[in-house]
Amino acid sequence: MMLRRLAAALLTVALLLPPNLAHAGPALVFEPYNGTVFYAEDPDVPWFPASLTKLMTAYIAFSDLRAGRVTMDTKIQCSAHAQSQAPTKLGLPVGGELTLEVAIKIIIVKSANDVAVMLAEALGGGSEQAFVVRMNAAAQHLGMTNTRFANANGLPNENQVTTARDMGRLARAIILQFPEYADIFKLRHVKVGDKILRTHNGLLRDFEGADGMKTGFICDSGFNIVASATRDGRRLVAVVLGEVSVPARRDRVTDLLENGFKRYFWKSLFGTTLDGLAMQASLSDQPAHLRREICGG
Repeated sequence: MMLRRLAAALLTVALLLPPNLAHAGPALVFEPYNGTVFYAEDPDVPWFPASLTKLMTAYIAFSDLRAGRVTMDTKIQCSAHAQSQAPTKLGLPVGGELTLEVAIKIIIVKSANDVAVMLAEALGGGSEQAFVVRMNAAAQHLGMTNTRFANANGLPNENQVTTARDMGRLARAIILQFPEYADIFKLRHVKVGDKILRTHNGLLRDFEGADGMKTGFICDSGFNIVASATRDGRRLVAVVLGEVSVPARRDRVTDLLENGFKRYFWKSLFGTTLDGLAMQASLSDQPAHLRREICGG
């Protein structure tokens, strides 16, 4: 009898665990309104954020909009520095202009690196590095204590480091502080002149309830995502870092979200919070370098 009860208990625990645990990097699932953590694996391991960086770029833009320092119609220009950024990019000529509204949509939907720098220079008094100072100050204010930013777009830089927990804190801050901009993260495309720029976030096309937020990739980080979904008034956010391909990233994040919704009631009663989650020691204080595994050579 005791053995049968133990076997039943172990089976129950197994069903509560997310499937497909074999993966490259950290993962986190949480409820954004109260911060309850549903699942965490290596949440404090350092990682390169790649284009998840643009969530902070957008956060500062939203802050400046609320403070009245800019409006959605404010024009921003493309500098030589912005034009020099590596793809993905919009490809404006030096002196080309966008409104702030279109620029924010482009960095979220298409992850254009040149446009992220345009925003940074416009909101940083003409200097991307001055904007980076603001990014790091905002990170500290939000409790992102293991995050350092070095640029506004997430292109490779050894000094640009984050964690799954810190990306969760940033996503939560955007959701709670700036609900008026939630529709930007739901966009599947944005039109710029004659161009239709389509989202890199495939979940928005075919995952039930998907409503944002951002993907990211560089060779050293692997394939990252912060993904939000809402079903029956219940919202979850998943952070996945370091998957080996777009399909692997998609499988991992959908498994985590599906499992989270299935055990929503149980976890909402007994889960800890993002801040209450025990800090986990990392084997290294440096982020993983996945270039050889992801891109070869």
